[in-house]
Amino acid sequence: MDLPGRHAIHLTKGRDVTSTPTAFFHKTYDETMVLLVEMRDYVARRENGGMGSEAASGRLDPVDRMQVCCESMRVTARLTHVMAWLLAQKAVYAGEIEQEEAVGHDEPLATVAVCMETENGDHTGFPRQLLQLMDRSYRLYVRVARLDEMVRRRLN
Repeated sequence: MDLPGRHAIHLTKGRDVTSTPTAFFHKTYDETMVLLVEMRDYVARRENGGMGSEAASGRLDPVDRMQVCCESMRVTARLTHVMAWLLAQKAVYAGEIEQEEAVGHDEPLATVAVCMETENGDHTGFPRQLLQLMDRSYRLYVRVARLDEMVRRRLN
């Protein structure tokens, strides 16, 4: 049931708990969406040979082009993991699922090695936009991984 001030009452193990979704959650969701759209646009421009497509235009050697593709996939993996976690939390706050279901079968975000890795070779010559997306997605992922860890500790 919704109350004024965006409060919601949820039944948790037989007792009423009042919780307030914070502005942080909504800002994190919005930040994730913005990054997803920026990554989509970056990949679309790169594939179409548009502006900033150093990898597509041949300015990078084949090994660096492969690295750009790998790092692009890493950014996408981070963002999809974060979005999935946020959507699961949104479902918890809406009373659609229990917190145990939201985190139950998935491994903790902090243990997803491909998303936590930051050093994977020399990024000299990488497109500036990709470097920014790599950094921003990593910082976001680490923040949400900490939240995931807090939720998991509270459940145990």
